[in-house]
Amino acid sequence: MDNPSDDFSGYTMQLPDDCLLLIFQHLDCGSDRESFGLTCRRWLQIQNLTRRSLQFQCSFTVLNISSLSQNNTQISTFQLSRLLNRFQNLELLSLSGCTELPDSGLALLPRHGSKLQSLHLDCCFTITDNGLSSVASGCSLLVILSLYRCNVTDYGLEALSNSCLALEDLNLSYCSRISDYGIRVISQNCRHLRAIRISYCRNLTGAGFQGCSQTLTYLEADSCRLEPNGIRSILSGGGLEYLSVPDLTWCTRVDGLVAISVGFAAKLRVLNFRFSRTVGDDCIMAIAKGCPSLQEWNLAICHGVKIAGWESIASHCHHLKTLHVNRCRNLCDRGLQALRTGCKRLSTLYITRCSQISVVALEIFKFARGNVDLKEEEIMCICPPGAFRF
Repeated sequence: MDNPSDDFSGYTMQLPDDCLLLIFQHLDCGSDRESFGLTCRRWLQIQNLTRRSLQFQCSFTVLNISSLSQNNTQISTFQLSRLLNRFQNLELLSLSGCTELPDSGLALLPRHGSKLQSLHLDCCFTITDNGLSSVASGCSLLVILSLYRCNVTDYGLEALSNSCLALEDLNLSYCSRISDYGIRVISQNCRHLRAIRISYCRNLTGAGFQGCSQTLTYLEADSCRLEPNGIRSILSGGGLEYLSVPDLTWCTRVDGLVAISVGFAAKLRVLNFRFSRTVGDDCIMAIAKGCPSLQEWNLAICHGVKIAGWESIASHCHHLKTLHVNRCRNLCDRGLQALRTGCKRLSTLYITRCSQISVVALEIFKFARGNVDLKEEEIMCICPPGAFRF
């Protein structure tokens, strides 16, 4: 007597690939998906073709607490080649933490990276312009690219700008060998650029952003030596909503920050000046008047802001909701009084260790502005949620 299970097995093996793919896509449980691929080689191939993302144990693109105590497993060019041959429809690839991966590993991307939209190469210390050229050749649909601490120069960025025209999010933090020229070719050719990090790129003045697209919305430039003309260039697109330039003691001319108030910052909503101890009242007054949409401003440890600065914020920042004044040595009772009577939309004030604020003045503020949440913690990052996708 025939075994009914054999007939069922025969029927399922005759199913076309489209049907098998549809079945696989309706499997919600991870173990069911794994079991699907273990059925036979054909079903495994179906499973492989549906995979859209790949990252490794050594990757820290998504923090894996259980792996922090383990030794990072390095990925060889051979291993990467086999995986890219197996998973040919990847849209996200994270090689972050593969500190020994050579340029030859990325040489596979012209054959296997045509569908990649997101690539993470954080701390791939041995990747150079040659590797980035392979990315440019093979990943024309790239939207998100993170090169944190990579050993690339302007030549690599130029190759990237000529091919990856859909680029929107770019992380160049700690890429110490790039200059304003590299930024210029990116900003001129990648006209969909919306978010970029250039923190600790000490050779940048900001001038490379001149004429940038109005799509540029989010920018972080921690500890960069920005020039006044560079700041004007950063704002030249007119679409910037978030600007983080903390620790401006590195800046060659802090007074150049007045450029933020000149015309192009009408959409600026979040501004981070934290630890910029030499920013003075003239700068604060100009920005308070010139940035009508400002909703959050971090002035923690900005010792140069005095009574005139606080009074200007109170008088002109009509949409300000969140203000950080932690450890501001020159915020006194009179400055706090100005903030109390002004800033009508203020809802959160981060304030602690302001030595010139008396207990009485603080209690009066609490009584008069009971709707304002006073918080003692000090926030390092005020980046809007979803601003950077790497």
